[in-house]
Amino acid sequence: MIEAIKIATAAGTFDALSSGDAGGREVMLLHGFPEAAIEWEFQLHALGGGGCHAVAPDQRGYSPGVRPDRVADYRLADLVGDVAALADELGWQRFDLVGHDWGAYVGWAAAAEMPERIRSLTAVSLPHPAAFLRAMAEDEDQAQRSQYFSLLRQPRVAERALLMDDGAGLRKIFEWKIPEERVDDYVHRLSQPEALTAALNWYRAMHLSGPTGPVPVPTLYVWSTEDSTVGSAAAMATAQHVTGPYRFEMLEEVSHWIPEQAPEELTRLIMQHLLAHRT
Repeated sequence: MIEAIKIATAAGTFDALSSGDAGGREVMLLHGFPEAAIEWEFQLHALGGGGCHAVAPDQRGYSPGVRPDRVADYRLADLVGDVAALADELGWQRFDLVGHDWGAYVGWAAAAEMPERIRSLTAVSLPHPAAFLRAMAEDEDQAQRSQYFSLLRQPRVAERALLMDDGAGLRKIFEWKIPEERVDDYVHRLSQPEALTAALNWYRAMHLSGPTGPVPVPTLYVWSTEDSTVGSAAAMATAQHVTGPYRFEMLEEVSHWIPEQAPEELTRLIMQHLLAHRT
C-alpha cells in the first residue's frame, strides 16, 4: 500500500509517497521533469511489497511547502542537500538511491558527494552529468537533442509556451508514451501558481552548479534507445565516471519515460541491483 506522507526539513515540508514497513531496506526514489513522485507508483508497490521501505518525495519546487522563489535556490548543492535532509528526517543512515531524469542528475551528485550514506545508485535515462555536459559540447547529435534547454531557461516565455492551450506544450513532452490520465495529473500540478516556474528553475540554475565527480558506489545505469533527449555518446561515456561496480542496461524501443512506459522491466533491474549489493 502506498501512503501519502509529509517530511519536514529545514528547507520546508516535502510531500512524499511511502510504501513498505519502516524497518525495511531504505530506498529513496527521485522523480524527473515535468513529473512528480507518482511516476514511481509501480516501483513503490513492488519495493514496498518486497521488504523495502521505499519513499519517493515531490522534490524542491514540486512540493508546495518547498518552493523558493530564487533561481539560486535550485543549485545542485541544494538539491543534494534535500536528499540528505530527507534521509535524516526518515532516520536513514544508509540507503539506496534511484533517480530518473533530473532525479538521476541529483542521484549522480549525491552518490559522488556522500558515498558513505548511499548503498547503491540506480540512474535512469540521464547519464553521469560530466558525460552528458561533454556530449552536449562535443557531440552534434546530443547538441541537437538538448536544444530545448534554451527555451526552458527563458523566464515567462517557457511558462507561456508549455501551459497555453490546456498545457499542450507540456503534454507534447511525454510523446504520448504514458497514460493520458497521468499526463493530466502532471499538467494539473504544474498549472498551479508558481509550480511550473519552480520546476523550470532547475534548468535555470544549472550554470550555478559545479562539476560532479566520479561515483564510487555500486551503480546501475539504465538507458533506452528511443530516448529523444539523451543520445548514445553520453550514455556510453558514463562508465568512465563510475569507479565502483558498474552495470549498464539498454532497453530497446523504449522512450525517455522508462519508469512508466517499461515499469516491469525497470523494477526487475532495480531489484536485481539491490539484491546484488546488500551492504
